[in-house]
Amino acid sequence: MSEHRRPRVLSPLREHLRDTFWFAPTAGLVCAFVLWAAAATADAAIVDLLRERRAYDEIGDLTAIAEDAKTIVTTVSQAMLTFIGVVFSISLVAVQMAAGQLTPRVVRIFVRSRISKLTLTVFLSTFLFSLLVMTSYESEAEPERVTAVPLVQSVVTLMLVGLSLLLFIAYVTTTLRMMQVGPVVDRITREALRVLARQPAGGTEGVALPPETGRVAHRGRAGVLRDVDVARLVRAARRQDAVLRLIPRIGDHVVPGTPVLGVHGGRPPDAGILRSAVSVGVDRTFHQDVAFGLRQLVDIALRAMSAAVNDPTTAVQCLDRIVQFLAVVAARPLGAVVHRDRRGAVRLVQAVPDWEDMVDLGFAELRACAAGSPQVTRRMLAGLDDLLLLVPEGRREPLLRHRALLEEAVARTVAQPADRVFALEPDRQGIG
Repeated sequence: MSEHRRPRVLSPLREHLRDTFWFAPTAGLVCAFVLWAAAATADAAIVDLLRERRAYDEIGDLTAIAEDAKTIVTTVSQAMLTFIGVVFSISLVAVQMAAGQLTPRVVRIFVRSRISKLTLTVFLSTFLFSLLVMTSYESEAEPERVTAVPLVQSVVTLMLVGLSLLLFIAYVTTTLRMMQVGPVVDRITREALRVLARQPAGGTEGVALPPETGRVAHRGRAGVLRDVDVARLVRAARRQDAVLRLIPRIGDHVVPGTPVLGVHGGRPPDAGILRSAVSVGVDRTFHQDVAFGLRQLVDIALRAMSAAVNDPTTAVQCLDRIVQFLAVVAARPLGAVVHRDRRGAVRLVQAVPDWEDMVDLGFAELRACAAGSPQVTRRMLAGLDDLLLLVPEGRREPLLRHRALLEEAVARTVAQPADRVFALEPDRQGIG
């Protein structure tokens, strides 16, 4: 078993918020209001200080400067919302093109993109802030009667406009990169490796569990098991001196009535607490799903090899990342993952894909479609040979099986002996 690593309590909430597009802009609008209130207070304090010193000439100078800035603030408030609409309309077209060329699952990359959320947040905050600043301008022209001059507010507005322009450049650059195959598959691979690094290593020997004392069924809507609140389940099991077993794997589709958690030993915890610690949604997420990144890479490669697209080079790029991911998994203990409490006692047992599952996911579907494409078969053979050099002896069988099946598929599909020899020559670039 792996060394115990205590789970972060807010990890599921944070990941769920990252999969939404409303939280960051809403928080930004609240911050914009708070910033405006602070800037308005500072402007009022400046005027009060000058009035106490009877510096009416300086108040008049500040009023003149603020009036000049009012034109800019007015222009910003009128143009910003239109600018937001144009920019994000173009972005939606870019997302649609990327989803059509690669896979619909890449849309989540745009949804989770920090630069996309930050850009929208700053744009909307700038628009709201400029509207609030417009309410601070007074019609009073005599310095002795002026109560506030929105000078600080105007300066902050100009700073927000400058920040918006810089973020616009960064956003366009990032969006253009996300329309390219290389950056997309690299992003998917890096996220998949981060999930793998967070996941406690499993064990092949299994876990000795006490007798089962009960089961908790899913009572919500049907959907994909996205993740579980590990910290909450561990606490609930510790209080009842029990061990919980997650019956379906992360990424499985569950329906109402499906057993989700098995209770072993001790007293069964409150079913409501257990059900609320299990998250079911429409789509799979990266948070705890170690196989989801591999699934996306395979989907992109399959679409690239379809007759409608016919882009074997993209399939080779995906194979590069599939081999990279499996090379990291090659020496990693797989099997049942256990989560322990602070005293080291096992409280939650979770099933994850084993090595054979990972290899089958990475190569089975691609092997079935690759027989007629020598570029893909050559790259797949080179990847299998590289992995055979990395894996321990006990993990060679799935790789050898896929290699033999690929050779048989090429033999059935390619008629000319010379073409078969060429298609079965390992090459890391496919046809370099």
